[in-house]
Amino acid sequence: MNNAELQALKEKYVAAGAASPNDQFADRAKNAEVWDADGKRMIDFAGGIGVLNIGHRHPKIVDAVKAQLDKVMHTCQTVMPYAPYVQLAEKLCKVSPVTGDAAKACMFNAGAEALENAVKIARCATGRHGVICFDGGYHGRTLMTLAMTGKVLPYKHDFGPMPGGVFRAPFPIPYHGITEEDALDALHMLFKTDIPTKDVAAIVVEADQGEGGFYIAPPSFLQALRKICDDHGIALIVDEVQSGFGRTGKMFAIEHSNVKPDIMTMAKSMADGMPISAVVGNARMMDASGPNSLGGTYSGSPLACASALAVLEVFEEEDILEKGGDLGNKLEKRFLQWQDKFKHVDNVRHLGPMAAFELVTDKASRNPEPEMTGALVKKCKEKGLILLNCGLWGNSIRVLMPITIEDDVLEEGLAIMEESLAELEA
Repeated sequence: MNNAELQALKEKYVAAGAASPNDQFADRAKNAEVWDADGKRMIDFAGGIGVLNIGHRHPKIVDAVKAQLDKVMHTCQTVMPYAPYVQLAEKLCKVSPVTGDAAKACMFNAGAEALENAVKIARCATGRHGVICFDGGYHGRTLMTLAMTGKVLPYKHDFGPMPGGVFRAPFPIPYHGITEEDALDALHMLFKTDIPTKDVAAIVVEADQGEGGFYIAPPSFLQALRKICDDHGIALIVDEVQSGFGRTGKMFAIEHSNVKPDIMTMAKSMADGMPISAVVGNARMMDASGPNSLGGTYSGSPLACASALAVLEVFEEEDILEKGGDLGNKLEKRFLQWQDKFKHVDNVRHLGPMAAFELVTDKASRNPEPEMTGALVKKCKEKGLILLNCGLWGNSIRVLMPITIEDDVLEEGLAIMEESLAELEA
């Protein structure tokens, strides 16, 4: 079927809230390239929203999934466990920088499930109920994680009252007038006005906000959160769903600050496209709840676990973290050139290859320019490049191309961005 035929089916049978605005349909893909149902080639700077850090259909991942397919597809690990689940738990515990002398892990299906279960674990381990999150944070679309997510449109505005027990503080973004001191003062005020520290189970934070705009938490801010949690018996949960697995030049973004969380969540690129997520934390907290209190029918499926194990092997064999650092440097250099060249490009930032910039009306006022941002995404799509915007104001351009992208494909995609920016400013 071609794009038009598939679009007709989508309009007739797919719920509006779940339907993509894109009228192209992926037919096949390899590394950083996708071909649609009409045969048009697209360069992928979105990576399935950060899922494909080692590219579409990495050969080692494909082989691992096929091999597992020949053994067992499903038993439900709570009914009859299987080797890939426990082997993956071991590997994740060894690479995750959490507090305590020992770590434990459990698997789920998606990032939102990981966040929900991280909150459950923290509540059980602390005997408290409150959860503090930050403006602009994105933690999922289930009802509990919607309450945690700090952005209304398009996620929260249609779904009525959110679950209680969730509180919010400002995230430090000096470019938009919120200093680290401002954010910490507001957090301490929250303890005085809305919830006492004795009732707070967890503080949940992204070391580098994903959907919120690729804003990087200063190491000193994360260190301050760690001290607050230590002083008051609060669990520090770090959400690495988008920033994890090499997206920032290290395995996890939190490693840039030398802070160890009590609990970490991860998903997206941990299995290169297979649906899986995980919660990893110190053993005392992870063991707090009773038997069979965590999990689900498909949680940590054999196929997804096999894929995740192969991803970790690829990271070692192909020096993915080093490649990520090199890619981040290339992106920073190019984006800074655009910041000098174009009057609307400002606030270039990156942590490794997790890179972004903003489009503003002018650099003096820093007023967001979401309409131009949308126009840039559209123009790039017309020229054969998949690109994403993000942020509270919708004016940040983020790039999530595979770290394994070939140099010539990277340059081709960046050239499309530059050409499109020049046309918009003409």
